[in-house]
Amino acid sequence: MRGLYIGRFQPYHLGHQAVLEEIAREVDEIVIVIGSAQESHGPENPFTSGERMEMIYAALGKGELRKRCIVTTLQDINRNSLWVSHLQSMVPCFDLVYSNNPLVIRLFSEAGVEVKKPPLYQRDVYSGSAIRVLMREGGDWERLVPPAVAGFIQEINGVERLCQVSKSDSASSADSAMHSSKETDF
Repeated sequence: MRGLYIGRFQPYHLGHQAVLEEIAREVDEIVIVIGSAQESHGPENPFTSGERMEMIYAALGKGELRKRCIVTTLQDINRNSLWVSHLQSMVPCFDLVYSNNPLVIRLFSEAGVEVKKPPLYQRDVYSGSAIRVLMREGGDWERLVPPAVAGFIQEINGVERLCQVSKSDSASSADSAMHSSKETDF
């Protein structure tokens, strides 16, 4: 039996790893889908799909779990009613989906695909949003990701990229007052 696990993995963290290990107890293979594959270099999506794929493979190492996982990407189509059929046409076949995302659950359920909710692993700690905040603020984010992922992010200067793309291009407060009535033309 093959299960599907989808996420943005921005970045891949220990919560994702714990969920994968749990899913692996129930299925023979796991299709890991990197969603929003077209997104990168932004505050919410700083890493490319290729970088996220490398993070996942690095975290899986050479162990048994890696042999049972297929990692692939999926670009958004921004049409929820067509999303499941789009996904099914773009990834290897699967028997059931693992997700806690209410929209994903709804869309797959409407398409007649079985959905299981994996246990959330310390969601208040292991969250991509929280990890990105720690990265921007110089916090201890490395303890929340597998060591191989921390090394990879450092290798590609991922924290520097995230900090840079998170900066605002707004003018200083004096300039803001002077230009407040103007609209940006780009």
